[in-house]
Parts: sequence; structure tokens; C-alpha cells
Amino acid sequence: MSNKNEIGAFLLRVVLGIVFLAHGAAKFQGGIENIVGWFDSIGLPGGLAYVVATIELVGGIALILGIGTRIVSALIGLIMIGAIFTVQFAVGFLGGYAYDLVLLIMAIYLVLNGSQMLSVAQLFFKGQENNDALGKSA
Repeated sequence: MSNKNEIGAFLLRVVLGIVFLAHGAAKFQGGIENIVGWFDSIGLPGGLAYVVATIELVGGIALILGIGTRIVSALIGLIMIGAIFTVQFAVGFLGGYAYDLVLLIMAIYLVLNGSQMLSVAQLFFKGQENNDALGKSA
């Protein structure tokens, strides 16, 4: 990957990480039980709120640090697909799924390309292509 592309991937990784760290933290700080109730009210299992909030919080931190970028991005992508089709699509494009679609595309880019620049994973796998059994962790 060229240096310009790696800088772009780094920026996408860190910003996506910050966004999801903030969303996950907000779910826990605002009272996760409220999110559980909301999930139940829209027909989703309430317990799924814990899974989503944890992926957002821990996954956001992992992305910022550059740990498991492809795996975390895939999980975030699944969350965004779920959000788009269960809630946002009915609202419409603007004010609805536009933001979630942007986050989904950022996640897909990182699944496909990874991001090694300034990543913790790069420290451990320096000199390797990061095509290990851990799912291309960088």
C-alpha cells in the first residue's frame, strides 16, 4: 500500500474508532438498561444491546490502537447493516441512514485493506504481511 493510501487508512481507522468508542461509552453512561428496553421496543432481543455496546466500546479502542482492525471493522459493519435495516431505512436517507452508510463504507474499506500505520499490531507483526490466523489483524 502506498504511503498516501496508508495515511488515508490510518485516518479512517482512528476516526471510526473514536466514533464507536463514543457511541459505546454513551450507551453505558446513559444507562445500558435504557438501550436494552429500546432494543426490546423495536423487536430486537434486549440482550443484544450489551453485545452492540461492548463491540462499540472495546472495538473503538481496538481500532484507535490498531488491534484486530479487520475483525473489529467487520463487526462494526454488521452493526451498521443492522441499524440501517431495523431503524434508519424507514426514516429515509437524510436524517436516517446516510450517516450509518458512511460508517459502514469506512468499515468495509478497513476490512478490505486493513491499516498498519501507527498500530500496536504492527509492533508485534513487524516484517510480516499480517496475514496470520488472527484474521489479518492490522
